[in-house]
Amino acid sequence: MRAYGHWIDGAWRTPDKGHYPVVNPATEQVVGEAPEATEAEVAEAVAAARAAQSGWSLTGPQQRAAVLDRVADLLLERAAELVPLIQAETGATLRVASAVQLPSAVDRFRRAARGALEPGVLPLPPWPVRANPLAPGGLIGAAAVRRPVGVVACITSYNFPLANLAGKVAPALAMGNAAIAKPAPQDPLCCLELGPIFREAGCPDGVFNVITGSGTGAGELLVSQSGVDMVSFTGSTSVGRKIAETAGRSMKRTLMELGGKGAAIVLGDADEKVLRSAIKAVGSVWSFHSGQICTAPTRVLVQRPLYERVVTGLKDYAESLTMGSPVENSTDIGPLISDDQRKRVEMYIEGARGQGARIVTGGVRPPLAPGFYVAPTLIAEVTPEMTVAREEIFGPVVVALPFEDEDEAVRIANGTSYGLYDYVFSSDTARAWALAGRLYSGNVGINTLQRHPETPFGGCKGSGIGRDGGSFGLHAYSELQSVVWPS
Repeated sequence: MRAYGHWIDGAWRTPDKGHYPVVNPATEQVVGEAPEATEAEVAEAVAAARAAQSGWSLTGPQQRAAVLDRVADLLLERAAELVPLIQAETGATLRVASAVQLPSAVDRFRRAARGALEPGVLPLPPWPVRANPLAPGGLIGAAAVRRPVGVVACITSYNFPLANLAGKVAPALAMGNAAIAKPAPQDPLCCLELGPIFREAGCPDGVFNVITGSGTGAGELLVSQSGVDMVSFTGSTSVGRKIAETAGRSMKRTLMELGGKGAAIVLGDADEKVLRSAIKAVGSVWSFHSGQICTAPTRVLVQRPLYERVVTGLKDYAESLTMGSPVENSTDIGPLISDDQRKRVEMYIEGARGQGARIVTGGVRPPLAPGFYVAPTLIAEVTPEMTVAREEIFGPVVVALPFEDEDEAVRIANGTSYGLYDYVFSSDTARAWALAGRLYSGNVGINTLQRHPETPFGGCKGSGIGRDGGSFGLHAYSELQSVVWPS
């Protein structure tokens, strides 16, 4: 078992307050110790980033791209070490850890490397301007130029620690910024492992730093630092609000990817193929990281004639899944991240039972020990006013609601405080496209949960502010400067 330090200014920094244990959600055993950050250590990381940022911003795009590409190479070279660590920290199944957790991080570094080479200057056509008291008239040339923001605080959630961090740090560095990473308390070890990888990749000292802490203190200290120019956060809406309040006092740029309560709308015209696709998609709430994903379609809204059929199909799907140790190839559902999260999910299930909903399957703690397991749960006879239909549960729980017509489906789908990712399943894609336009959501999938890597990703309402992904992610980590000259 290893005790880590903070990664500050290109070196390990022994923590003044010592360490806290990181627990394997499947075995409940300690897998490593992460450092507790003090205010002085947070300030030290910010100072290192500020000192390094100006030099990094002056490096050529090719150099920044080479560093990010090399980070991707090193992640692949060390996959045999990193995948087991990711599994031990997160409880992710072998399928999720090997096919999503690490490869997504690699892809994001590769994409940011290409992005560093994208043109950062948008020339504007010359414009004839009349003389005025400020300056003589003439033909005026101009360009909009993307410049670095400065120092970016990257605060990430526990579900996909390495991939989420890569999605922030990679575009930030590609655009010439320096970064301080603050991973989630539950699983920061793989993020700390990035420190030496960045150094080996040729990243200058101080451009990438990592601090950790067992609670919210380290993140709060980081957000309040005057030397931080931007905060990029992925996590709960409640924490996002607090970060926005603190950041707003000093007018820091924010990028917020917050919670979700995704609606999968199954229209009555769905044929057999579309119904199978819908059931498999909604079933991913259980089989994909035990529902610990903000884009999950945790509400299935079904037009009345198909409602019982979809509920039965989902029940059969849930009961076909294998729950158990995430290191086994046959396992579909692993544990939740912690005992606290398990109790939270169980509280929502009991609350639904108490409000009159019907637990179709699951709803009880499975006979698996050790580990923080929750059985895949399907809840029917849910009304839009019930807590389970309105709040993000972040666990393997699906709620099913019937609707009569599209107007009712839209009212239910838009009736929560979230607006991150919704889905429409229909045999008529033109109808689905039109319905997507009525959903107040940052993203809509039609007959699929698949993503397009170049689309802008982000939410509406309580699901966030701003967009990342593809070139949009590069833009999020830059400032636009207008440069004007006489032709």
